[in-house]
Amino acid sequence: MPRPALILASTSRYRRELLQRLRLPFEVVAPEVDETPQRGEAPAALALRLARAKAQEVARRHPEAIVIGSDQVADLDGEPLGKPGTHARAVTQLQRMSGRTLVFQTAVAVVCAARRFERALLAPVRVSVRPLRPEEIEHYLQLEQPYDCAGSAKSETLGIALLSAIESDDPTALVGLPLIRTCALLREAGLDPLAPPP
Repeated sequence: MPRPALILASTSRYRRELLQRLRLPFEVVAPEVDETPQRGEAPAALALRLARAKAQEVARRHPEAIVIGSDQVADLDGEPLGKPGTHARAVTQLQRMSGRTLVFQTAVAVVCAARRFERALLAPVRVSVRPLRPEEIEHYLQLEQPYDCAGSAKSETLGIALLSAIESDDPTALVGLPLIRTCALLREAGLDPLAPPP
């Protein structure tokens, strides 16, 4: 029996690179989802809702495929910090995060409409940020320009120097796709990354 098609419902190059580690053939389809937080929505709830919405939207267009959706929201004392988009907003985010601990709420959802399968899991990552001097923030932003990263934190490159500690049970969650949880959901959906191809 052939493997079902696998789709990553994301335009993130970080998630695409992470999913490639599983050595499964997949295609990328951009989800058409409004990512505006709802009034009073907690960061964890926002990440889960958007991960589900992205996977569901693409699964409606590709009902036979297994679709992965993911989202990440930085949680600073219950306040969501999204992608800064601009240099000025990134400076403000990093100034607020300096010397503090926050949680990156990373959610992954797997949906297959034909199989009536839908599950989502959260992979929180606790991150402690060093006290940052203004010139450090500016130097980091000039080099990395992490304006498409939640909380301006590009930990897979120079952003790691912003941090003093990371606590996680799913190491790739901070980059944007928790692969341990993704593998678990794929197995539940009938696609085992370790199973030899038919």
